Amino acid sequence: MGDLLGQMRAAMAAAQGGAAAKITAGTAAEPTAGTDFAAALKSSLDSVAQTQNRAASAQQAFVLGDDKVSLSDVMIDMQKANLAFQTTVQVRNKVIAAYNDIMNMQV
Repeated sequence: MGDLLGQMRAAMAAAQGGAAAKITAGTAAEPTAGTDFAAALKSSLDSVAQTQNRAASAQQAFVLGDDKVSLSDVMIDMQKANLAFQTTVQVRNKVIAAYNDIMNMQV
């Protein structure tokens, strides 16, 4: 989850920095070369999926009796996966709410 949050903060900082530079320069808005929303979103979703897969693998290994996997590690991995998923759901909800607000604006 740390990767997801870090990537989201980096994307936000890059977007805010790029927007501020464009506003002060007075030029037309163009996407910055280093900021790609689709790539950041895909990377974040892949990170969440990897976290969930790691938790499922640890859970399966524990159930099968692997001595290298402790119950506490399994529970920690499951909580990390749960938090990552809940964060993703909340981000999705905020994006949908913002989209609905934009679509309901009077022109």
